Amino acid sequence: MIPIISIVGKSNSGKTTLIEKLIPLLKARGYRICTIKHDTHGFDIDREGKDTWRHAQAGAAGVIISSPFKIAMIKQVERERSLDELAELFGPDVDLILTEGFKRGKKPKIEVSRSEVPGELICDTNDNLVAIASNHDWDRGVPCFNINDAEALAEFIEKNFLFPSKPSVK
Repeated sequence: MIPIISIVGKSNSGKTTLIEKLIPLLKARGYRICTIKHDTHGFDIDREGKDTWRHAQAGAAGVIISSPFKIAMIKQVERERSLDELAELFGPDVDLILTEGFKRGKKPKIEVSRSEVPGELICDTNDNLVAIASNHDWDRGVPCFNINDAEALAEFIEKNFLFPSKPSVK
């Protein structure tokens, strides 16, 4: 089973920035990283007037666009998919999936918190919280990393979720 770690936190806490830092660090260690972004409001990535949009407007239940370099699938769904179902879409050539969001999911979570976004954490250890990345200290019984020290957090992820499944390439 591919390990899945959810990066969670309040809006503007720095989740995307942290993921942007973790991906190249883990990739440099030889891991293949994929991401899944949760959007509670719905989204649209197709562009009006483009061929794929026109196919969907004509009633296609799903549309795939493919090139020698990328593929994308746009499909209407009747229910929200679980993280495990979404992870299967990547196939077996993945070492780790980082998600942004999915705070209600049952996967291990790293919460991002900044003093500029006031208030308590949204998770506790009962919510599968395994670490915190913050610019201030939290005492929640899990490691608390400096939000600017993505290298230490990448090491934590490798040690706890990847090693020894695959030796890192350094």
